[in-house]
Amino acid sequence: MAAELTAHDLIARHRPTLDQALEAIRTRAYWSPHPEHPKAYGERGSLDAAAGKAAFDAVLGTRVDLGQPGTDDWVGGEVSPYGVELGVTYPHADLDVLLPAMKAGQRAWRDAGAETRAVVCLEILKRISDRTHEFAHAVMHTSGQAFMMALQAGGPHAQDRGLEAVAYAYVEQVRTPDTAEWTKPQGKRDPLALTKRFTPVPRGIGLVIGCNTFPTWNGYPGLFASLATGNAVLVKPHPRAVLPLALTVRVAREVLTEAGFDPNLVALAAERPGEGIAKTLATRPEIRIIDYTGSTSFGDWLEANARQAQVYTEKAGVNTVVVESTDDYKGMLSNLAFSLSLYSGQMCTTPQNLLIPRDGVRTDEGHKTFDEVTADLARAVDGLLGDDARANALLGAIVNPDVKARLEAAAGLGEVALASREITNPEFPGAVVRTPVIVKMDGARKFWEGAADDEAAYMSECFGPVSFAVAVDSVADAVELLRRTVREKGAMTVGAYTTDPEAERAVEEVCLEEAAQLSLNLTGGVYVNQTAAFSDFHGSGGNPAANAALTDGAFVANRFRVVEVRRDS
Repeated sequence: MAAELTAHDLIARHRPTLDQALEAIRTRAYWSPHPEHPKAYGERGSLDAAAGKAAFDAVLGTRVDLGQPGTDDWVGGEVSPYGVELGVTYPHADLDVLLPAMKAGQRAWRDAGAETRAVVCLEILKRISDRTHEFAHAVMHTSGQAFMMALQAGGPHAQDRGLEAVAYAYVEQVRTPDTAEWTKPQGKRDPLALTKRFTPVPRGIGLVIGCNTFPTWNGYPGLFASLATGNAVLVKPHPRAVLPLALTVRVAREVLTEAGFDPNLVALAAERPGEGIAKTLATRPEIRIIDYTGSTSFGDWLEANARQAQVYTEKAGVNTVVVESTDDYKGMLSNLAFSLSLYSGQMCTTPQNLLIPRDGVRTDEGHKTFDEVTADLARAVDGLLGDDARANALLGAIVNPDVKARLEAAAGLGEVALASREITNPEFPGAVVRTPVIVKMDGARKFWEGAADDEAAYMSECFGPVSFAVAVDSVADAVELLRRTVREKGAMTVGAYTTDPEAERAVEEVCLEEAAQLSLNLTGGVYVNQTAAFSDFHGSGGNPAANAALTDGAFVANRFRVVEVRRDS
C-alpha cells in the first residue's frame, strides 16, 4: 500500500510540537498541547461531546478487528464498574504467529530515524487527542473514574505523558551524532583516519502490561517510549480495562500503515478469562522490554524472572503525609480532604498515612490536638462529599471487589474517625460508590521493637479509599517513621505540612536520601496525588514503589543501544 503520510509531511506538521515538548522538559515550565476542557473539542476534525459519546456507544457489543496476524479466537467480558456490560470482543493471538510478524517491521522502523519515528508517534497522539471524548467514556467504563476525571486523566494528561516520553526518547537518540570523522595524529607518520556511523538500534519487542485503574495514563509512557526508540510494542491490557488500549492500538496501526510502515509494529494481546498470559509473554525471548503497573508481588516476579528483558515497574507503596504545623489550617484540611477522596483513593499517589504528633499541631487557628485534627479532617471530607452529585463526580466507582473488601475491613482495624458511607449514582444504579474511611492508629505502640499491632495495617498499602491517622510521639518520630516507610515499603508521593524550617529540612533530607517525591504545604488547587507532565516526575525509581520515573532520560535510554560502524576514510 502506498504511503499516504510522508515523513516530510509529518515533520512539517509535528516538528513544532516536538520542539515545544523538548523546551518544556528542559525548562520544566507548564505546557500542554492537549486541552483539558471538554468544550475545547469539536473543531478541526476532533469529536465533540455528543460525537464522542456516539462513537463509544457504537463500539459496544461489537468486535474490534485490528487485522492482526495470528488471530485464533475472540475474547472479551468487560463489565463497567458502573454496572454496564460492554459486550466488546478482541482478537486473541497465536503468539508464535504474531510475534515474528511484529519483528518483521522493525528494520524499516529502525532505519527511519529518530525524527521520523517521533513525528509518527505525534500523529498517533494527535488522532487519539481528536477522539478524547470517545476515549473518556472508554476509560470511565473500564476504570470506574468519574467522567470528568476520565476525560482529563485518561485523555490530555495521558497524551501529555506519551508525548513527554517521545521527547525524552528523541533527546537520548540524537545525543550521539549520526556520523563522525575521526583523525588521530601520528607525529611524522600519516594520521589515522576513520569514518564512523552511529545508529540507534531497538532492543526488540516491548511489552506493555496495562493496569485497571489508569489504562492510558500508565500505559502511554512505556508504549511511546519503546515505539519512538525503534521497538515494536505488544500491548497486554488488564482484562477489565481492554477497550481504551484496544482503541489506542487501532489508531497506532492506522497511522503506521498510512505512513508506510508495518502496522504490526503495534499489536494487542487480549486474553481469555483467567488465562493469565502476562507471565507467558514476559519470559518469551522476543520480549526485550517490559512496562508494568500493578501489584508488588507480580512486579517482583517480573524483575526476578523476565531476565531477557529490561523491566520497568510501578508497584505498591505507602504514601505518607507528615503534619507538624500549618499557617492555613482550613486550606490544609480542604487540600487533604480532596486528595483522600479523588477517584475513591484508587490512585498510586493517594496519601495513606497521616503522621500527626499525639500532642497536636500548631495552626493559624491555635493549637489543635491529634483528636481535633482527625475530627476536623473527617468533617472536611464530609463537607466535600455531602452533596451526592458532587460526591459521584469526585469519587467515581469502586473499580473491583478487592477494593470494596479492603474498605469494609478497614473499619475493624482501629478507632474510626470517619466512617465510609454508600452513595447512590442515579445514572448508574449498579455502581458501587463509597466515601473514604479514616482510621486512627498508634504509631508509638511497640514502635521501636517493630512489632506494633497497628503497624501491620498502616505499613502495608491498603489501596482504595482508606487512610490512617497515625499518632506519633514527636516530629522526630514522624520523620523516622517516614524514612522507614519509604525505605521498606516505597512511596510514590510524600507530603508535609510545617512552618518549622528544621522540620522541613528533616523531611526534605529523608526524601532526598530515600528518593521520594515531596510536596510541601499544599493548600490550594494542586494536590499531592497529581503530577504534571513535562514538569513533575511521577515516582523516582529510587525506592521500592517503582524502579523507574515517568518520565526521565533513564526511562528511555536503555530501550535502544547505539551500534557503530567504522571504516577507513
